[in-house]
Amino acid sequence: MTKGGSLIMKYSDAIAIRIEELLKEKNLNTNSLAIKSGINESTIRSILNKSTKSPTVDTIRFICIGFGIKVYEFYNSDLFDESNINDD
Repeated sequence: MTKGGSLIMKYSDAIAIRIEELLKEKNLNTNSLAIKSGINESTIRSILNKSTKSPTVDTIRFICIGFGIKVYEFYNSDLFDESNINDD
């Protein structure tokens, strides 16, 4: 869905896209991210395939640890601009 030329997505979509971006940027796969973050690979996969709609703050924090970034860096993306999110 688009709004004024911008992509409108659910929050879970933005999280999944951001993780995919960082996996590519950091040259990691889901298994290596799971090892580095200390969470199950199945948890990461469930976020990526959007069967987990609302990952917990702790899960995002551990994923950030795995990427070697701060939580604010994870959310420092236009994906999370409120004009791009519609969770209705």
